[in-house]
Amino acid sequence: MTVQPQVTVPLSHLINVLHSLKSSVGSSSRVTCKSRSPQQPASDPQLHCTESTWNLQELGLSDLGTQQLDELVNRVLPRFNTHDAPFLLGGQTAWRTTHLSSHSFFYNKHGFACSPMHVSAQVLSRQHHSPLHSVCAELHQWPVLVQSRGFKTLRTKTRRRQSKLGHPLESEGYTPSFMKGFLSRDKVSEVESLDSLVINKNIPDGQQDSFKRGFAEGFLKAQALTQRTQDSLRRIRLILLVLLLIGIYGISKTPFLSVRFRTTTGLDSAVDPVQMKNVTFEHVKGIEEAKNELQEVVEFLKNPQKFTALGGKLPKGVLLVGPPGTGKTLLARAVAGEADVPFYYASGSEFDEMFVGVGASRIRNLFREGKANAPCVIFIDELDSVGGKRIESPMHPYSRQTINQLLAEMDGFKPNEGVIIIGATNFPEALDNALIRPGRFDMQVTVPKPDVKGRTEILNWYLKKIKMDPGVKRASIIARGTVGFSGADLENLVNQAALKAAVDGKDMVTLKELEFAKDKILMGPERRSAEIDQKNKILTAYHESGHAIVAYYTKDAMPINKATIMPRGRSLGHVSMLPENDRWSETRSQLLAQIDVSMGGRVAEEMVFGQGDITTGASSDFDSATKIAKMMVTRFGMCEKLGVMTYTDLTKQSPETQAAVEHEVRVLLKESYERAKALLKSHAKEHKNLADALLMYETLDAKEIQLVLEGKTLETR
Repeated sequence: MTVQPQVTVPLSHLINVLHSLKSSVGSSSRVTCKSRSPQQPASDPQLHCTESTWNLQELGLSDLGTQQLDELVNRVLPRFNTHDAPFLLGGQTAWRTTHLSSHSFFYNKHGFACSPMHVSAQVLSRQHHSPLHSVCAELHQWPVLVQSRGFKTLRTKTRRRQSKLGHPLESEGYTPSFMKGFLSRDKVSEVESLDSLVINKNIPDGQQDSFKRGFAEGFLKAQALTQRTQDSLRRIRLILLVLLLIGIYGISKTPFLSVRFRTTTGLDSAVDPVQMKNVTFEHVKGIEEAKNELQEVVEFLKNPQKFTALGGKLPKGVLLVGPPGTGKTLLARAVAGEADVPFYYASGSEFDEMFVGVGASRIRNLFREGKANAPCVIFIDELDSVGGKRIESPMHPYSRQTINQLLAEMDGFKPNEGVIIIGATNFPEALDNALIRPGRFDMQVTVPKPDVKGRTEILNWYLKKIKMDPGVKRASIIARGTVGFSGADLENLVNQAALKAAVDGKDMVTLKELEFAKDKILMGPERRSAEIDQKNKILTAYHESGHAIVAYYTKDAMPINKATIMPRGRSLGHVSMLPENDRWSETRSQLLAQIDVSMGGRVAEEMVFGQGDITTGASSDFDSATKIAKMMVTRFGMCEKLGVMTYTDLTKQSPETQAAVEHEVRVLLKESYERAKALLKSHAKEHKNLADALLMYETLDAKEIQLVLEGKTLETR
């Protein structure tokens, strides 16, 4: 009994090699045919094919026996018989299309008959012979079996070639056009040596040294040029990088253009303090009481042990309340300057932006910096814009985050930490009650408009900074005529006077320029280019003189400052009145006198030109008169019928109460109209004289008006 040797092969390896053999026969192999010599006839059916090898060691099937190999090959692969190769068609191709069915399916499909396959020798050296290794080694050189479907000719033909063993296979017929350039990039052209180049160019022996020398010089110059180009590009890149960094830094420091940049990048976390050594209480004029209150805060910052020794707590916040332009910001700067501590400035409108959470984040950053640099002063201007009363609004669901963060930060201070919060507002009624309670803003300092003494100090302070006429030694003259002016208004007055003197070509500022600046602020700038016809000038003159007559002959009316028919602002004329002294309160007779003066213009038009020629120029007069009369009835309790009761919101009152208020206001206005009418009738001559003077001189001051009403002649201008 003979025992047949068996070889154990993994099933997965066998399946893989069968699939690879089939696919290589059907599509991957190429026919490599030897070129036909010119003497060979075109009808020669003989095909000369080269052989190739397959490495079965890589496939893991190197141990198969000869019998197993033959059986496997006969079942899987066809054989190519050179004797049955197709005839040439027309002497151009070895492929033909048959229109007749042959005796086998293989012949119909491929155009030639199948024959037994010849097994070549092995390629790789092995310890024991394996026929399957030799067969598979030459599979990739077998002819491609191209199927000719129907009666169509062969569209393309494919060839495979291998320049040397181990190199990748290249395809010619199926390479797309867009891939040719890509594939050719990796092919480096052979570089000849300099001696070979000299020989190939057939350069004479006498010129070879010169050629080599020139070649070397050109190479060195090209290399130097390349180095310079690289250095230039390197410098340009460095410059562009520096410019980019500078641009990013500039954007991060721009307050309006970098909101999103600073917010998203976190560059808004640092707040820079300001040193206020050049601003002290010496620069603050006209508000002595406020200075005295804040002097205590300066002592807290300079010497906190003086107060903590007695068990007291330093104040956390100071609230400055007053009209615009009274010096609240200047006071806060002066506190920091007097105490010589860092000053952090922030406006209430800077905290809220279009991004949710920005306001709370900025407040945290501000207070973090303040605590890190204590003792210091944190000043929040326009506090009402960030600390307003909290409301529930679907339009602003995140509006309370900022004020809540502000409240939390002010509560988070430790006692005697040395950080003073100063807030400024001109609308304290809008502040949230939780913000202004003791423990947050412990002190509330009122900063009013300056009185005559304060205005004199402020004017003297600013007049020292300009070239003033030595003849104007007393600023009290201007101070008495600027009742109700704030510190900012007085600064603007002095500046406008200096500008007027410069425009007129003067070397110094005189009282005339100061009066011009005061009239400009009170009545508006002159409109000399406005062309007013004579009829409107006459009507305006009688209208303004009616105001002046009533003001002059009414006991409790304000003194006249100036009357003019020069168009100023939005009006064609104006009568300016200023009190002799500051009025801290007003009597009922003074309020009625103001209503009478307002009625004087319309009464003059009606008396001189008739009811049909009255104009709309009295609309602003009626507005001010109605406002005063309504305040007398609803707020001041100056009505006998309604009594001493205030009506802040008439819409919440009953219809009967509203009708009663309107009736009393109408009575006050009617009585005032009748008083003004009676006064103008009794002084009709003076009325006409004053109107004529205004038509002649356009502008009259208080002394000139008095001379006209007394019947005296004015000097020619």
